[in-house]
Amino acid sequence: MSAISGLIRVMERAARKAGQRLRRDFGEIEHLQVSRKGPSDFVSKADRAAERTLYDELLAARPDWGFELEEGGTIAGAEGKPRWIVDPLDGTTNFLHGIPHFAISIAVQEPKLDGSGWGEVTAALVYQPITDESFWAEKTRGAWLHDRRLRVSSRRHLDDSLIATGIPFHGRGDGGNWAKIYNAVGPEVAGIRRFGSAALDLAWVAAGRYEAFWESGLQAWDTAAGCLLVREAGGFVTDWRGRSQPICDEQVLAGSDAIHSRLHKLIAAALK
Repeated sequence: MSAISGLIRVMERAARKAGQRLRRDFGEIEHLQVSRKGPSDFVSKADRAAERTLYDELLAARPDWGFELEEGGTIAGAEGKPRWIVDPLDGTTNFLHGIPHFAISIAVQEPKLDGSGWGEVTAALVYQPITDESFWAEKTRGAWLHDRRLRVSSRRHLDDSLIATGIPFHGRGDGGNWAKIYNAVGPEVAGIRRFGSAALDLAWVAAGRYEAFWESGLQAWDTAAGCLLVREAGGFVTDWRGRSQPICDEQVLAGSDAIHSRLHKLIAAALK
């Protein structure tokens, strides 16, 4: 086992503290105060409380680092310092409907050396409070589930492969393009799943539970941690054109080398 670094311990401690509150609120879902942020995009009292806990814990550990928060927006840190990218509750709609499939996502992104913006993601953690699963990764040190090394699936054929996706819904995503991709991919694979948490979908690709995942129209906090998890587990993450970026969010295709390559060809052909 790779020794858990002090940075990952900071991230896990923050996630577990926020996760305790989420578990408690999940048990009393009918009493939550819920407001609408936009079409089919909800924010709950639990969501905001979890983000505040994460912010306080991470700020105390690294007071000069910045933040990119789903609810709180961008908070600048000291010049030349990394930033935290935080989603306190990925799978909010699942949470609000009493479905026990949601996660906390935390990533560390480094500034570019030339000061022109943000570069590589170097640490990641996706924590599922209900199952108490902690998926984590550090650049060049591999991806892990607790103390077990993760590897992407070794399956090499589409007809053996289980693929995850995110389906466009009211106000979100491009239903036309998604349908084209689905019609190209569906007949070739063993199954397609939509569980409603991109962070967990990517973590499950890293763990070999899925062979691949595709979605578009996401945000950095949805995928920053998951992209690193997949790459450190030996997989690939790109956009539809095959371009690899530190964080793929507007378009993300993640999977093992063989399955990623096959899906990329199907998607490219479908979207011509």
